[in-house]
Amino acid sequence: MSEAPVKTKKRFIAGAVCPACSEQDKLMMWSEDDVPHRECVACGYADTLNAQGLSVPKELGTRVNTSGLKPAPDKTVQTVQFFPNPKLAKKSED
Repeated sequence: MSEAPVKTKKRFIAGAVCPACSEQDKLMMWSEDDVPHRECVACGYADTLNAQGLSVPKELGTRVNTSGLKPAPDKTVQTVQFFPNPKLAKKSED
């Protein structure tokens, strides 16, 4: 059996400014398994903090660490008909 993660109640941080949108008093903070997290309710910015209270950078998405699966192409087929441009047609010599 695996234990459920221990979560604390989310609470707002008075006077805190969001690093992404610079809105004040919009940051929520909570802990999961003694790892602090914060999230902005205005813009959706979220990050994890280390023991010193600094933001832990997320790994950038590259072709190595992202899924190689591409979405399936659309199966609908549409017919396209091209009409010649009469202005580009060669003029016949009568």
